[in-house]
Amino acid sequence: MNRPRILFLIPYFGAWPFWMPFFLQSCRANPDIDWLLFSDCRVPEALPTNVRVRTISYRDYCAHAAERMGIAFAPANPYKLCDIKPALGHIHEADLQGYDFWAFGDLDLVYGDLRAWLSDARLQRYDVLTTHARRVAGHLCVLRNTPRYRQLFMRMKQWQQRLSDQQHHAMDEGAFSRLFMWRKNFPKPLFKLVGLFNPLRRASLFMEAYTTPNGCIQWRDGTEQFPRRWYWRHGKISNDRDDLLYPYFHFACWKRNEWRQQVPQGGPALSVIAASGHWAIDAEGFHPGEP
Repeated sequence: MNRPRILFLIPYFGAWPFWMPFFLQSCRANPDIDWLLFSDCRVPEALPTNVRVRTISYRDYCAHAAERMGIAFAPANPYKLCDIKPALGHIHEADLQGYDFWAFGDLDLVYGDLRAWLSDARLQRYDVLTTHARRVAGHLCVLRNTPRYRQLFMRMKQWQQRLSDQQHHAMDEGAFSRLFMWRKNFPKPLFKLVGLFNPLRRASLFMEAYTTPNGCIQWRDGTEQFPRRWYWRHGKISNDRDDLLYPYFHFACWKRNEWRQQVPQGGPALSVIAASGHWAIDAEGFHPGEP
């Protein structure tokens, strides 16, 4: 029996981040999941066979998105592309032929064993899977490849107006989440009860995976004591706080804070570390790890 096929759709424009070799290596370690990136950046060398980069200018990409959505879409800042993540399945419907699921995400993470979290049983049971408990994770959300879920973004309030303007509304984690999450600030028992009346919520898995530490969500023990170092060992993600394995590590907080205060890493040395099969990530960047 063939496993459900998944395609990540990620537009990215400007310049690849310095950690791109690590992102790509983590994709390589998930050979039965595919990624399609849309970008004006130079195609990286030695690209994994399950990652494709479609070269396109930012202007042409926005024009294609505008035509598919039937709205004016010409944002000055590429960060606005976060708002159209829920629409990517519709925008790129032609690329989804043969896939059972499509996904949106970001580049500021490295993947572990995704199939351990996106198990066949879960993909059979749920139509939407994401790694936060009370909102869609904009950096990883997987949706069934059907017209219902490709066009679900059209149920967001004032979506045409809000996607057409120049403001970033965080619609992937805000307006889109509200389609699934009614009364998300209710106490847990009442929140769960309300969810039973929402067909979208019943068909979805919202489970906190603790993959974005140092942010607004406490660690799994209810404290602010987050892991100080994460490890990638031959496709598995772990940390120095516990003995568990994680589907990925999203280093958004370090990227936004500590890493901005340092001279960015780069150069061939990072590619060598990424290809080694074992490395560590902390507030200072990427380092060789223990075998």
